[in-house]
Amino acid sequence: MTASQPAAATGTAKPKLAFRPLPVPQVDVRGFWGDRVDAVAAKTAGILYDRCVEARMLEQIDPDRPSPGLVIPFHSPSPDEANAQGAEFTGSTVTTQMFWDSDWGKTIETAAYSLYRRRNPDLEKKIDAVIDMYGKLQQPDGYLSSWYQRIQPGLRWTNLRDCHELYCAGHLIEGAVAYYQATGKRKLLDIMSRYADHIASRFGPEPGKRKGYCGHEEIELALVKLARVTGEKKYMELAKYFIDQRGQQPHYFDEEARARGADPKAYHFKTYEYNQSHKPVREQDKVVGHAVRAMYLFSGMADVATEYGDDSLRTALDRLWDDLMTKSLYVTGGIGPSAHNEGFTSDYDLPNDTAYAETCASVGLVFWASRMLGMGPNTRYADMMERALYNGSISGLSLDGSLFFYENPLESRGGHHRWKWHRCPCCPPNIGRMVASIGSYFYGLADDALAVHLYGDSTARFEIAGRQVSLVQTCNYPWDGAVAIEVGPEAPVEFTLHLRIPAWCRKAALKVNGKMLDLEAATSDGYAAIRREWRQGDRVELDLEMSMARLFANPNVRQDIGRVALARGPLLYCVEETDNGGGLHRIALPRTARLEAHKEPNLLGGVVTLSAIGSRAETENWGADLYRPEPPATEETKLKAVPYFAWDNRDPGEMLVWLREG
Repeated sequence: MTASQPAAATGTAKPKLAFRPLPVPQVDVRGFWGDRVDAVAAKTAGILYDRCVEARMLEQIDPDRPSPGLVIPFHSPSPDEANAQGAEFTGSTVTTQMFWDSDWGKTIETAAYSLYRRRNPDLEKKIDAVIDMYGKLQQPDGYLSSWYQRIQPGLRWTNLRDCHELYCAGHLIEGAVAYYQATGKRKLLDIMSRYADHIASRFGPEPGKRKGYCGHEEIELALVKLARVTGEKKYMELAKYFIDQRGQQPHYFDEEARARGADPKAYHFKTYEYNQSHKPVREQDKVVGHAVRAMYLFSGMADVATEYGDDSLRTALDRLWDDLMTKSLYVTGGIGPSAHNEGFTSDYDLPNDTAYAETCASVGLVFWASRMLGMGPNTRYADMMERALYNGSISGLSLDGSLFFYENPLESRGGHHRWKWHRCPCCPPNIGRMVASIGSYFYGLADDALAVHLYGDSTARFEIAGRQVSLVQTCNYPWDGAVAIEVGPEAPVEFTLHLRIPAWCRKAALKVNGKMLDLEAATSDGYAAIRREWRQGDRVELDLEMSMARLFANPNVRQDIGRVALARGPLLYCVEETDNGGGLHRIALPRTARLEAHKEPNLLGGVVTLSAIGSRAETENWGADLYRPEPPATEETKLKAVPYFAWDNRDPGEMLVWLREG
């Protein structure tokens, strides 16, 4: 097995139609996503490391330095208090956070895929040094947590509800898998395998083991990755256990609180809906609580459902998917309107200017959607993965890769801008690692089939039916919908090629070696299936009309009544003050206005903009009156819209996604 080839977990029941993502080193991306990966490799990855160092994260993980926990703080909180304060305490000279191991894990993952993209000996040396610190820090029994070893020793496994212990392990595991796949170095993989062995020895259904799980889900999907890359069944079994055990009675978090002398009811968030442990996962039918935690849980559930062919998990996931898609999703693919719980509130509560829509949450939606595709190609999942990718997630990263959004509102009065870092720095490395690993979202490989989920200039290399195959996409997606695919097997080989036909596309055409195919007859669940013996040089041509669309919200979304959003292909658009002047709320777009698309290669790295003739309510002749019996005068105005992901990359100012109709 090479570093770029995952192994099946030994003994795992793998359904015949299970589709698994190709590892990052097996997919080279160019074009739109290539530019973004290059920005992460050239700038973001190094910035993440540097800002972790500036935040003094190295001091927490370096066993050769004095422990930050030895500094006497003004107030050293209990674990429950630390959670209520954002898992942070401030001493006379140090501020530390219990989830810093997770930030290192995501930073390592971003660096790993960046190193695969572009050699950077200096960055590689720095990451190797971080890995060495974790190796030194690891205890003889395999346990590894800088917080519980350096800040609060002696309290390991006492507060899974609040203190991110297994969450941090999960992110370090993902970082380890990525570093091994991208560089071939397995030191961190071995470290985290020992830690996973330790966790497996402490948690499980067997007598004498803890019956717990993490308050912040993440380790479940990480263990699946570890099982796939090592071939070890025990890691897949542990992931399944954490999924199955969640929300069972007697409730573990209640018992855990009593064991540490705390009142289970003295929970800062008052309800276990916050961390999705209010019911066993198969009984859940509503997306509730903290948005990122929910997305990570559902991602892990989808992975386990794929690996075990578990229809009961699939049924629950489809219920939850339908609930999110029909009641709690922003048009950009953002989720979680509330800053209070960083998550969900009530049905159809989707405010625009106060939208939380955390970058991590949209990234998590990408994770969930991509894992639902493991159970078979279906455009309902792939279309949403694409929407969240192109809109709600990459808006969190500036075009040059240096600045970050934590919240992604759909309206700004001019005061919302990207920042260099954050007190809770989860989003920068999360968007960094997702962009750097984007190739793994393009394709899904089964025993005798390959699904193309995303379109874009890329080359995929894979083995199917014992044959090595390359697949080359050539296109200018998402600006143009003409996609050419060349299939290059080393020898003739039969398999099915599944091609997604996006729901936003009103007209599509498909040819194989110049011969037109009956697209309707070939399409199921939104994917055209081409079964044939493929030979070197076979060519597939897919032409997707880049439809422009006006989108309207369900009338129950009170903030968007009488408003319209603009889209072209997979991209959502917004208007900015720099193009349209101030007072964007005064602009109205008539239903009859003609939309036009314009290629602008010198704008925002090269984009397609939209324009239309609208009207603007004027204030010049209104006078000093606050109210009048007559409406304000209007004048014709030409509005210009840019892709939402690219906003706030020029002059600061207002932004608006939902325009008034008029």
